[in-house]
Amino acid sequence: MATALLALAIISNGLYAGFMLTFRTGIMPALARLTDEQFAAAMRRINEVVPRPLFLLTFFAIVVFPAVALVVPVEGRSGTQLWLIIAGLVCAVVNHLITVAGNVPLNNALAASEKSGEISDHEARTAFEPRWNRLHLIRTLFTIAAFALLVSAALS
Repeated sequence: MATALLALAIISNGLYAGFMLTFRTGIMPALARLTDEQFAAAMRRINEVVPRPLFLLTFFAIVVFPAVALVVPVEGRSGTQLWLIIAGLVCAVVNHLITVAGNVPLNNALAASEKSGEISDHEARTAFEPRWNRLHLIRTLFTIAAFALLVSAALS
């Protein structure tokens, strides 16, 4: 059971890390080439589509599976393996905190700017893009670290 839980933790974190890295290396650089109006419209549509059930399942799984893997008793688990799982879980939790406290509020502000019409797409993009990209880089690094730590735990 513990091996299956650790495998699910690795798989979910790997999928999530891949999603974050793809966004960082492919999607955002492509969107950066768009006009302000195109960029704002594209990010708004992405932010409407991404938080759907499959994404949310993965989003929560990156924390749930390592946490459950920690509480399931394992005979012969090394201290190293335990600490690697804890470190992976901490990285996943930090990713969530950055997402919830940083990226989601920026997404919401970008969406609100469309509805209110009080600021231009240029102003909305200027307030959104650099901050969102910085936060996204940090959370991407944390999720890659979580994945690597969990893989290391499985190999230790």
